[in-house]
Amino acid sequence: MATRPSRILPIIIIAEFAGTSLWFASNAVLPDLQQHLSISSHSVGIMTSAVQFGFILGTLGFAYFVLADRFSPRVVFFLCSTFGALFNLSVYLFAKNLESLLLLRFLTGICLAGIYPVGMKIASGWYREGLGSALGFLVGALVVGSAFPHLLKGLGENLSWGSVMLAISTTAATGGFLMLLFVPDGPHLRKRTPFSSTALAIIFKSKDVRSATFAYFGHMWELYTFYTFVPLLLSQYAIQNHHQSFNVSGWSFAIIAAGGIGCAGGGLVSQRTGSAWVAWAQLFSSGICCVLSPLLFHGPLELFLPFLLFWGTVVVGDSPQFSALVARYAPQEFVGSALTIMNSIGFAITIVSIQLISSLTNLLDIQYLFPVLTIGPGLGLLWLRPVLKSTA
Repeated sequence: MATRPSRILPIIIIAEFAGTSLWFASNAVLPDLQQHLSISSHSVGIMTSAVQFGFILGTLGFAYFVLADRFSPRVVFFLCSTFGALFNLSVYLFAKNLESLLLLRFLTGICLAGIYPVGMKIASGWYREGLGSALGFLVGALVVGSAFPHLLKGLGENLSWGSVMLAISTTAATGGFLMLLFVPDGPHLRKRTPFSSTALAIIFKSKDVRSATFAYFGHMWELYTFYTFVPLLLSQYAIQNHHQSFNVSGWSFAIIAAGGIGCAGGGLVSQRTGSAWVAWAQLFSSGICCVLSPLLFHGPLELFLPFLLFWGTVVVGDSPQFSALVARYAPQEFVGSALTIMNSIGFAITIVSIQLISSLTNLLDIQYLFPVLTIGPGLGLLWLRPVLKSTA
């Protein structure tokens, strides 16, 4: 049996973190973009949706053409990290209006399709046993990477937004180089069967796959909308409660990055309890947070911030467990296609959710927006019940 070098998982985690830092790069510098491009504050929704749409089309395209099987996945990861870094930096260099901004964010989303899922494929080439735990760490890296732009902005409030974008692009490109140079293709790397649209029928015919997939859809209704509007929630809280020195970017990073603990910790716990119960507990907890959010908005800072940190921990910790459940119950020849369809529909749902909440900002105060997200966890918990029964 091939020996796995100890550096493999740490470098994959670092590279995944670096590449996915592109996801919310523009969100972290939104006030600067508003001034530079003369766009409204409501553009945050459509800007994030452009990335999501690019990721959806990119994921389907990569799966249909089986790119990570035709070519070494670490080469695909490197190229997508490099081009994603270039598109991200081009926002600063070439974006002149909202339309050009959206195009560049869309292209960045396509590149992310060759970073996040391909990174998982690279890990699967090295891990046969303990893959679920490894994926928990990888999704945790994605979460922290997504939050990283907020950390840069929070630590360097006097940095120009161009410096922030350059730092993020440099980070992403460096991650691609690390993957290319230090992580060879693993001994367990297998070629997948070509993408098949008939996998969609599996979702509806298999009770357990349908249960886990639909629960994942409920989870996605909440997740990226929460990430998108956390900075706005924090800034409004600071204004209404007269916290003039409040570091919105720094706390946005902490709240989103807390999800890394939920993913990694959930992966470890799932080895004892099973993925279904971990997913149920975190989905239930995040749903409760949606309901309680208006009450906590008017609470003291010492209560409000721990609440948001807990919410950030549980809102994403169930994500790798849903993937593990679908991979477990789907026919092996269709696992890749089933996961691709699950992710594509899930990210399409985020666009609807983000745009809905964005439109409601014209009608409701920020503290009353998040209970709308309860729909997702509520339905997800109902859909998850068959899997819980089958694992009892």
